Amino acid sequence: MDFNPIILSIPIYFALIGIELLIQAIRKYRIYRLNDAITNISCGITQQVTGIFFKILSITAYQFVYENFALFEILPTWYNLIILFVLADFFYYWAHRKSHEINLFWGGHVVHHQSEDYNFSVALRQGSFQIIWTFFFYFPLAILGFDTLSFVLMSGLVTVYQFWIHTETIGKLGPFEWIMNTPSHHRVHHGRNPKYIDKNHAGVFIIWDRMFGTFQEEEEKPTYGITKPTASWNPVWVNLQHYVEMAGDLKQMKGFKNKLNYIFNKPGWRPEEMGGQMPIPEVKKDDQKYNQKAGAAISLYVLVQYIIILGGTALFLFQAEKLSMLQQIIAVALIILSVLSCGLLLEENKYSFTLEVFRLIVTPVSIGFLILGGNFDPFFYGLFVYSFLSIGILLFFKRTTVSTVQQSTKTI
Repeated sequence: MDFNPIILSIPIYFALIGIELLIQAIRKYRIYRLNDAITNISCGITQQVTGIFFKILSITAYQFVYENFALFEILPTWYNLIILFVLADFFYYWAHRKSHEINLFWGGHVVHHQSEDYNFSVALRQGSFQIIWTFFFYFPLAILGFDTLSFVLMSGLVTVYQFWIHTETIGKLGPFEWIMNTPSHHRVHHGRNPKYIDKNHAGVFIIWDRMFGTFQEEEEKPTYGITKPTASWNPVWVNLQHYVEMAGDLKQMKGFKNKLNYIFNKPGWRPEEMGGQMPIPEVKKDDQKYNQKAGAAISLYVLVQYIIILGGTALFLFQAEKLSMLQQIIAVALIILSVLSCGLLLEENKYSFTLEVFRLIVTPVSIGFLILGGNFDPFFYGLFVYSFLSIGILLFFKRTTVSTVQQSTKTI
């Protein structure tokens, strides 16, 4: 099994989400919405499973720089690992900051900011393409002589630290906040209030923001999300939306220089003939969160299916290195298809039932014949029973929903 601190921490992540749900029940304060939380976790799933391929790019590149350009050989002693942890967080600050300040890079990071809630599930909401725009920020560590395994471990711990700061259930923490990043500091980072935008980029140590002029204290309660709401529970679309919009804007722009500026300037940049830099909109008191809801029956169906998908995804992530490249590709495609189908069901997309039936048919066939190689063991037959029952329940819910709508229409 690949020693990845992020993957190994998955049980802890979900335990903390469970605690937060318990707090929600006790305080009777709405922390989670099912549709938003599932979308957050779906983005995390998509990022992790596609990361199996993207990490080949990032880790191979780091190893290449280390082998060919390292100035020293820094042994992985306990004190050197502490130094590496601090330096990894320093370069994370700059990778993160530039992901906010460069439009092209923002397309990889914007996914993390799209949720209009703020809870532990938001920590899991990561963009699948972000690694493409950030992996090279860490090359100085390879040049200094920190080996690849030590870097993967310490940078992974920097990421793991940041999970607990995605919550509203923890207030300010006194002197601890002078040096360390905390929930209060990071709530600011996720706010779309004009005074909070592009502030507090730190991962672990807030001192970087204090040093480089990007620190902002939490004052009024942040309003979460991005200035132009995504308005979708589709985890594939939320990863692509920014780039689709960029392509449309570039098509309208005249001149290579304008196009280049648009790509590498801050999000919202426009040439003067198109109005110049777009202003950051003020937060309005009557702003409503996007909250497209499916019916109770479909929501329950999605929740049950999603728990099964989570189990399958965890199994895949822990066993991925034992599979061939073709098997990995098939498994990743099935997982993405599964979370996409759940998102469309929550949106009540007109194609959602058809896609879900297709998923329930193709999943056992693909796993049985392409991943298990036609080994018809009890697990294989169990998949077919699961799919058959799921299709039956889904069609029953669909018919019930249609009948309810027709009766309501007749009553009106």
